[in-house]
Amino acid sequence: MTPAQAEKPVPGAPPKKLAVRALPYGLLLPATLVLVLVLGYPFGRLFVLSMQKFGLKQQFGAPPDWVGLDNYTGIFKDQQFWVVLARTIGFCATAVVLTMVLGMLVALLTRRVGRVLRMALIVSLLFAWAMPPLSATVVWQWLFDTRYGLVNWLLSQFGGDFHGHSWLSNPWSFFGVALIIVVWMGIPFVAFTLYAGLTQVPGEVLEAAELDGAGVWQRFRYVILPFLRPVILILTALSVLWDLRVFTQFYVLQKAGGIARDTNVLGVYAYRLAFGENKFDVGAAVAVVMLLITLLFTVFYLRQITRQEEL
Repeated sequence: MTPAQAEKPVPGAPPKKLAVRALPYGLLLPATLVLVLVLGYPFGRLFVLSMQKFGLKQQFGAPPDWVGLDNYTGIFKDQQFWVVLARTIGFCATAVVLTMVLGMLVALLTRRVGRVLRMALIVSLLFAWAMPPLSATVVWQWLFDTRYGLVNWLLSQFGGDFHGHSWLSNPWSFFGVALIIVVWMGIPFVAFTLYAGLTQVPGEVLEAAELDGAGVWQRFRYVILPFLRPVILILTALSVLWDLRVFTQFYVLQKAGGIARDTNVLGVYAYRLAFGENKFDVGAAVAVVMLLITLLFTVFYLRQITRQEEL
């Protein structure tokens, strides 16, 4: 068979370019089907529930009434919802900034220390990363305990009057404790990923910048950051998604002494509406709004990442 004959298309076969273009979608199809099967029903049920009147009676078999967008209208008219939304966004923004800054500092430190210290630091980060959120929150709750907490004892040893001080009863100090826990649990992943990115920064480029008279800050700003920008964008997006959906830390701390009304974030707020006040329909509506906010942010950030790659 000659090369010309080999290149002739087989009758009835799809064009070669079309098959090549369809290949990535074919590879994504199995994972997409699994996601639709696993997540499709819960999301659909949540959306339907948010459009119904579903309370305690419906839990015992009473048929729900279809109310359309009334549940959404109700939460948008509720001042408490907007307070919780603003509180959630403020907490998320603060946590993401601190996580990214501290994660970058830890990654830079990991690169500069010696081999033994680097290994000790990596192992410590792995332990922090592997700890379940519930276990980590309980440990930090004990550290800030009113009567037996290590933090109160240490501050009292340095001359402060912290005997019997309650960190969780005040909303500001409550959010401070929650912020410590969330950031502490988020730093390892950010630090590991940024450290891996730092290993890909060409040493000769840093060396050339240093020979040209660039200081430490200038090398970081004009050499390291541009190389890490795609990684930083992805990490920031992931951190925002995780911190918007934070639940365990707040719920456990509220049970330990926090005032729920003054410390709720969206995830806990939806849960308390549904299972605390038996307003399953309103809780579902809050959860749907939370999901839409997450999706809108994801789409926006994916567009930013795509534009960055194009540049």
